[in-house]
Amino acid sequence: MRHAYPENLAQVLRTQWDNPRGPAAHAATADGGAPARLPDVPILEDLLSMCYQVSLLREEERPLRFRLILCEPARFAPELGPPTGFHRLLFSEERRCTENEIYRLAPALDFYRSLIGVRLEQGSEGRIWGLVHSGPRWLQVVHGGRETYQPLPAVLVVRVTGPGRLAVCKGLVTLATLHGGQIHGPLVDVLDSQWLPESFAPVRAELWPLHTAARAQAHTPWALLQPSFPRILGQQVIRRIISLMRTLHHGGTLIFLPPELARAVLSDNPYMTIKYPLLDEEPRQRVRTLIVSIMNALAAAYGRRVEVGKAVGWEEYMASNDVTLARLDEALFEVAHLIASLSGVDGAIVLTKRFEILGFGAEILGNHDHVMTVAKALDAEGEHTEMERSEDVGTRHRSVYRLCQALPGADVIVVSQDGTVRFVKWRKGVVTYWEQVATSVLDI
Repeated sequence: MRHAYPENLAQVLRTQWDNPRGPAAHAATADGGAPARLPDVPILEDLLSMCYQVSLLREEERPLRFRLILCEPARFAPELGPPTGFHRLLFSEERRCTENEIYRLAPALDFYRSLIGVRLEQGSEGRIWGLVHSGPRWLQVVHGGRETYQPLPAVLVVRVTGPGRLAVCKGLVTLATLHGGQIHGPLVDVLDSQWLPESFAPVRAELWPLHTAARAQAHTPWALLQPSFPRILGQQVIRRIISLMRTLHHGGTLIFLPPELARAVLSDNPYMTIKYPLLDEEPRQRVRTLIVSIMNALAAAYGRRVEVGKAVGWEEYMASNDVTLARLDEALFEVAHLIASLSGVDGAIVLTKRFEILGFGAEILGNHDHVMTVAKALDAEGEHTEMERSEDVGTRHRSVYRLCQALPGADVIVVSQDGTVRFVKWRKGVVTYWEQVATSVLDI
C-alpha cells in the first residue's frame, strides 16, 4: 500500500471541484458570488503541503487544529458578524503565508469559530490578510439542528484536525480528506441515501395517524405538513447522536431493530444480552413522542401564517421563532445527548426503528456463523461494492457483521474511537458496510 500525501489530495480536489455530479455541484455561497477557481497545481500543492507540515507540529504539547480559507477579504462584509454573518478582521499589514505564520496564528483561533484568511498575490504568493470569525452554527451541517447559519463562500477551505489529517472543502462541502496516509473522497453520505429512510419508512408511517388525531382535536387552524418532514427530522436525530458520540472519543455501537423484535431481544435470545434493559414506559419512547409533538407544533405555528393548502416542512421549521418549537427542539437535542452518552458503557445501545431505547451495554453473542467477507459500498445506495476480508477490523466490527447476517432487518452504526463511522446492513445477500470517515465536518 502506498501512502498518500498533499499532492495526491490536490489531484482529487481538482477532479471534484467542478464536477457537475459531485457533492459540491450546488455549493452555497455566502455572498451570492460565483464559486472560486482553484489555483494552479503547484500553488495548490504548496498550500496543502504547508498545512500538512503545520499539522505535524505541536504547540505546548498540544496538536494544532485550524481552518484556512482562500479568498479575498472583500467577500466578507465588514459590518456583519455571528450568529448569522461573518466577523472579518483585517491585519494592518498582510503577512506571508508560511508554515511559521500559520503555526503562530493557529493557537489564537478556536477551530469551531474562526478561520485564517489567505489570498493569492498576483496569482502566486499566498498572503495572510486576517481572520474570519464564523461562530459555531456551521457545525449543524453534521450535528443536526434548526438554527439558521450563513454558509461560507464556495471557495477553498482547508481544515486541519490533527497530525497528517486534512480535509479540503468547497465552502462547507467536504470534497476529500487525507487521514492515515489514505485519501477518502468523494463523499458517501448514507444519511442522504434512499435505502436508509426506506428501512425506517414503516414505523415513520405510524406517526401520521397520531398527528391526524391531534389535528382533529385542535381549536385553531393547522397548516399541512410536507410528507418529507418527519423523515428529515429523524435523520437529524441520527446525525446529532453520531456527532455527539464522536466527541466522546470512546467509540460505540447503535443497533436499530424492527419493532417486532423488541420483545425477543429483551428476553433470552441467541443474538445479544442487554446488561441494562429499560422498563417499557413513555420515557423509553421519548424521541417518538417529541417528533410527533414537533409535527403538531409546526402545523399549529403556521396555521394562520400560510395560505390554505400550502404545506410546510423543514425550511419553515428552521426559520420559525416559535417558542414551543424552540423548546421541543432543545428537548430533542437533550434526548440525543442522553443516547450518545450511553455509549460510555462498554456494549451496544439497542433501539427500535421507532427510536425506542430498549437498553444499553449490550453484548452481541458469538454463537453465529463467522462472516469471512463483507462488501464495502462505493456509493450511497450500495449499488457498487468491492469485497473485503473481515479479519482486517477489530472485534466490535466483526461482532456487528455476525449480527447483521443473523438479523437481516438490523441497521447498525459503529463509531470508532478515532471518530470514523461505519453503517452496516445485510443488503442484497451480503453484509455491506458504508465507511463514513469523510462525512463529518470534524474528522477528529
